[in-house]
Amino acid sequence: MNLDDAIRKVPDFPKPGILFYDVTSIFANPDAFSYVVQQMIGSYEPGSIDGVIAIESRGFVLGGHFALENKVPLVLARKKGKLPRETVEESYALEYGEATLQIHVDDLMPGRRWLIIDDLIATGGTLEAVAKMIEKQGATVAGIFAIIGLPFLKYGDKIGKYNPKTLIEYHGESV
Repeated sequence: MNLDDAIRKVPDFPKPGILFYDVTSIFANPDAFSYVVQQMIGSYEPGSIDGVIAIESRGFVLGGHFALENKVPLVLARKKGKLPRETVEESYALEYGEATLQIHVDDLMPGRRWLIIDDLIATGGTLEAVAKMIEKQGATVAGIFAIIGLPFLKYGDKIGKYNPKTLIEYHGESV
């Protein structure tokens, strides 16, 4: 399967000069979606992952499939203020400002090996924030998975030590 054909590219979104890679087009294409799920599941040895942390919101779509297939817990990393119980949180930089993610403390079991799943890796800030929460709770980051990687934004500087896996990379294609 040529995954690139299934990803819509939207020029000038969210602002002029940005080429947006829309993964929702993969979810709307059953063949592409099935391919992504199979590749994700096949990327990790059975028994090497104790749980999945899926990042809001498109990471939820992928994380559920991995967790069910591997019979491991699915934990959600959400934007601040969306979770009702005690949380651990981590803030990270955005292009203009800051954002914060939270995870329920009692879901993040110490000693576990967690796979972090998101749809796209840009600068790596979001994934780094989740990795920090995992480590604060005495657990281990077993890997990072995303459909798309944008290595020209240097995400490896922040999360390279976690061996991020992507199915397709874009290298700064212009609008």
